[in-house]
Amino acid sequence: MSASVLLIYTGGTIGMLADPRSGALRPMDLAHLEDQVPELARVGVRLESVAFEQPIDSSDMRPADWVRIADIIGANYAQHDGFVVLHGSDTMAYTASALSYLLEGLNKPVILTGSQLPIGTIRTDAKENLITAIEIAAAKDEQGRAMVPEVAVYFEYRLLRGNRTVKVHAERFEAFRSPNWPALAEAGVRIKYDRGAILPHRSGSLVVHDRLDDRVAVIRLFPGIRGAWVKHALSMPDLRAAVLTTFGSGNGPTDPEFIAALREARERGMELLNVTQCVGGRVEQGRYVTSQAFEQLGVIPCADMTVEAAITKAMFLLGNDRATEPFAQRMVVPISGESTLV
Repeated sequence: MSASVLLIYTGGTIGMLADPRSGALRPMDLAHLEDQVPELARVGVRLESVAFEQPIDSSDMRPADWVRIADIIGANYAQHDGFVVLHGSDTMAYTASALSYLLEGLNKPVILTGSQLPIGTIRTDAKENLITAIEIAAAKDEQGRAMVPEVAVYFEYRLLRGNRTVKVHAERFEAFRSPNWPALAEAGVRIKYDRGAILPHRSGSLVVHDRLDDRVAVIRLFPGIRGAWVKHALSMPDLRAAVLTTFGSGNGPTDPEFIAALREARERGMELLNVTQCVGGRVEQGRYVTSQAFEQLGVIPCADMTVEAAITKAMFLLGNDRATEPFAQRMVVPISGESTLV
């Protein structure tokens, strides 16, 4: 029996068609997907589809939408071998990261893909991305298990771990990179999987979480950042955590006013996370004088996590609070391969 894959269309460029009269882009009816991609008939996979009633531009994605996607996967998990989520590229890395936490015990592929050009244009990258994502979602190993039992992003011939991806280009077809983890697969004449890079199969059943706490802020450090501004940014009464995107290996200014603003936030119980601004590399908090104050304040070093993975993990942990384990401890322990322990 051929594998079964569920397509979940949330919105984005990949599902747009140009109106023949006005040229304006409008969402495509998934029922007519094979009209635009006739090659799907030869893929040898049983396809079903579900779409958001109102497609969402990825810039408008919210945590509630991540939960909605996870719920759709959970409700259809037993009926399908894999899932392909069609999504706008701008915030795809955030959605992929969030899903990797929300889908605890995932043992089937959840492949996010999209495109830089609409599926109906002549030079579109949408067809290749879609067809290969479906093939990967349906792929099995020698034991009949899913080849890629995790959340991943497929774009322009490369399959990347979802919570390791960052969007690095607004125009090129190769829009994503995974700076701190190797590609899970490369698609050429054949799809070559790097089995050592793919998460192992997990024991137990799928658990779909449905709580995220979005009371999380991001503060990007820059030369000359004012302590008074940081204090104001951290003063929201219901703010529970803030991600500091720092310099190099996790460094920041030693300005007393800046440090005082962080200390005041910590004294109120706010969690502060240290994530490097660099595309690659990791936080080594305390290595230099310029990060020793962070260490003393209890700022949480996030190793080689991306900003997207750190933000969504903080939302997930705050929304699923376990009193027996401190937040800081849970933040540094990988849930689904989002960081590397040294």
